[in-house]
Amino acid sequence: MAILYKKFSENLKLFWEFRELLKNLVKREIAQRYKQSILGYAWIILNPLFQLVVMSFVFGVILKVSSLNVPFIIFLSVALLPWNFFATSLSTSSGVLVNSSSLITKIYFPREILVYANMFAKLIDFALSLLILIVFFLIFKIPFTIYFFWFIPILIVQIIFTTGLSLITSAFNLFYRDIQYLLNLILILWMYLTPVMYPVELIPNKYRFIFKFNPMAVIVNAYRQILLGKSEPNLGSLSIALFISIFIFIFGFFIFKKLEGKFADYV
Repeated sequence: MAILYKKFSENLKLFWEFRELLKNLVKREIAQRYKQSILGYAWIILNPLFQLVVMSFVFGVILKVSSLNVPFIIFLSVALLPWNFFATSLSTSSGVLVNSSSLITKIYFPREILVYANMFAKLIDFALSLLILIVFFLIFKIPFTIYFFWFIPILIVQIIFTTGLSLITSAFNLFYRDIQYLLNLILILWMYLTPVMYPVELIPNKYRFIFKFNPMAVIVNAYRQILLGKSEPNLGSLSIALFISIFIFIFGFFIFKKLEGKFADYV
């Protein structure tokens, strides 16, 4: 534990030292993504909006999935927007080291900054996409409650979990490029095992314990509880998700730093 604490302390000092690099990497990530695009940053809103409309029609109108007495597009957006933040962060992080070979081989800096920069860029996208949710809440007159303040703690748990997994996938993908293709498959299956398009209440009670060990299932359900259920999240399940998230982050950080010395040989 002492060694791990020392590494974290050193990392925080380096993080502050290279804060300008982090800021520039975030700006570069956002600018390059929509370079030479006519609609530019509007795609941050349009992509999830079109996805919500199509999925709402399929699951809400055709399949008539229960939406807990709220319009299905609201029910879906509360879960799909955070899920998209998780999935896009994880999928793009797998390639950040591979795509930054020139920086890794020429400049010294903590390599995890590349992962953090990707996370910050996706977090900005997520924040902007929440405008969709705000508009829907206004249209359908969803009242503001004090439980909405739980949004930030839940988001922090999600960020810790996502960052930990991103550190692992980015490091391993540098050595085994199959990881990025395997990850895409895993994310598809993971989405169906997470109550994004259906309420957790549809799951038989004898199987619900499985969802407690899926942090994204707990997180998605927590967003629904505070935004639509007018209640605080299940603190027991959220505590388990927080514990798993911290463990994943520590494990991911340790693996990343252990492999960091070999990165320049594989880019």
